[in-house]
Amino acid sequence: MKNLHRRLFLEKLGIGVGVTALAASLPSLMSATKSNSKIHEDKKLNIALCGLGRYAGYLAEGLEVTKYCRLAGIVTGTPAKAESWGKKYNIPTKNIYNYQNFDEIVNNKDIDLVYVVLPNAMHKEYTIRAAKAGKHVIVEKPMAITASDCEEMIKACKDANVQLAVGYRLHYEPYHLELKRLGQEKVFGQVRLIEVSLGYRLGGENPSDWHLKKAMAGGGSLMNLGVYCVQASRYVLGEEPISVTAQFSPVTNKQLFSDVEESISWQLDFPSGAVCTSTSSYNSNVDRFFASADEGFFELSPAVSYGPFRGRTSKGELNFPDINQQATQMDAIAKVLLANEKLPNHITGEEGRKDMKILQAIYKAAATGEKVSIM
Repeated sequence: MKNLHRRLFLEKLGIGVGVTALAASLPSLMSATKSNSKIHEDKKLNIALCGLGRYAGYLAEGLEVTKYCRLAGIVTGTPAKAESWGKKYNIPTKNIYNYQNFDEIVNNKDIDLVYVVLPNAMHKEYTIRAAKAGKHVIVEKPMAITASDCEEMIKACKDANVQLAVGYRLHYEPYHLELKRLGQEKVFGQVRLIEVSLGYRLGGENPSDWHLKKAMAGGGSLMNLGVYCVQASRYVLGEEPISVTAQFSPVTNKQLFSDVEESISWQLDFPSGAVCTSTSSYNSNVDRFFASADEGFFELSPAVSYGPFRGRTSKGELNFPDINQQATQMDAIAKVLLANEKLPNHITGEEGRKDMKILQAIYKAAATGEKVSIM
């Protein structure tokens, strides 16, 4: 695999914008995003991005090619970003907020949903504040830094009668919909082993980057990258893990990784007897998925990044369109909300809580050296 340093890993996001509509025609994708068809052509969900870091830029690019969404507002603590984003995306001044006046968004009927793209430790606060303002919420992964935080977020949205989604873009991606079908429908028999790992090599990063601060990130590579691996194992098997063992890898860059883990490996046990072994790393370029079943195998590489994905099974190549993952995800969510329907369970806050519970168990297993039950 080509050297997948951090910037390249992230920049691969934009590939495939032009085939989003083609992907939506796939039967599997249609079933995953099925919603009320009685949505007026001109009706769009007005979205405010809360936090304008790198990923928010990719979301903004995705919003430009969506059918059912528009970038209507922004929330940032940086005046220069407020000015530049306002000009670039033609955002009215009244729809531009900072972290102090954010709660005033309650009076803004031009914003329907807040997409929280802040550092992990800030997810809870701004999800709850958005909910209290009467706005639907999408929050990026991981949902929070503890499972109890996730529970507070879920309750706040329920109490405010708004819907909460987690940014699980791969639930709408054609290759991953196929992985889910192959695993859950046992196309090649019972899956016995899954290997799924994600990592890129950090070198000249700024030690002050929030991803490297436990108070802001909640952890290192597991929180940032490992959540994708945990998700993949769960939805391919259609099961919840019952226990885990885990190991921290030796630190190779003590300057960068004095506060969070650099790399970590873990093994999840599932009720069917399947085992998923994974590594998340800031020291190795890896992006692969492999599943071994009783009567064959299926795999992707690249697998859980922004693509373009490539894969095969024991019967031949997998061949699906390369899509803009963010645009497809946001259109699917928007269709549900515009139709006043309930979001599917696989992208809700409860799904995010389950992931966070597993991540906490992985950390505990690595710290104690013992197998930890996940119940």
